[in-house]
Amino acid sequence: MSSHRRVGVFVDAENVRYNGGYQMRYDVLRRFAARENGVLQRLNTYMAFDAERAREDMEYAKKSRIYQQMVRDFGWKITVKLVRRYTDEAGNVTTKANADLDMAVDAMLQADKLDQVLLVTGDGDFIQVVNALQNKGCRVELIGFKNVSRDLQREVDAFYSGFLIPDLVPVSYEPRNEWGKSGSCVRGVCTKWIADKGYGFLRIMDHISPNLWVTDPRGEGSPYASVFCHVNELADDVTEDLLMNRETVLEFYVNESEQKDNGLVAKNVRLAFSVNR
Repeated sequence: MSSHRRVGVFVDAENVRYNGGYQMRYDVLRRFAARENGVLQRLNTYMAFDAERAREDMEYAKKSRIYQQMVRDFGWKITVKLVRRYTDEAGNVTTKANADLDMAVDAMLQADKLDQVLLVTGDGDFIQVVNALQNKGCRVELIGFKNVSRDLQREVDAFYSGFLIPDLVPVSYEPRNEWGKSGSCVRGVCTKWIADKGYGFLRIMDHISPNLWVTDPRGEGSPYASVFCHVNELADDVTEDLLMNRETVLEFYVNESEQKDNGLVAKNVRLAFSVNR
């Protein structure tokens, strides 16, 4: 693709935070968005801030300021949406900080100067926005985690599970994790399972690359790696039906194979996310 391809990224931060993307790394997201040598024209994220809580909870106020500054240091423009409280007739209080409208309007206004738009959300309310952006000539990609609208996935030009992008969501119990290296913890999907023989193959995205469409790890320039998995390494709740569902995300450790040069084997395979859970 052209090195002058103009890219815009729009992050629905609250949707991401509540749907599996907590602690998402904005520096990794930036690298993913620019993987095809595109020019990052817009980097927008929409975050909630509870001003009422901040007045009473100094620790919350401090952490919010530090986090927002860190994101800005990575080159992102932050639109802060203040949390609003609503009380119903029964006295129940609900909070809301919806940034959908701001994000949709910004994407549409800025689309004329963009060739590609990356939306980070799972909210099906953005379907009409996707269609409008595509009609303007933009390629629209989507990153989501849990509870991603199926209709939204079908409308975009490409959907990527944020769980599968290397280091986008850190492994909390492996703070020095080197994704894809022997001994590291990764996430992937099952591509083949031979039940009667008790083994199969998992696939991981080894690194961020412009060749994400080369999904066969044997293909030239493919950023994916194949990992051998024996049934003995599966957690009890990892069933064959879940394995063969490509929306099931598995978390596991990879080690070098003792039988095959440059081969990888999976250890301690467990569920990271399944649409059935």
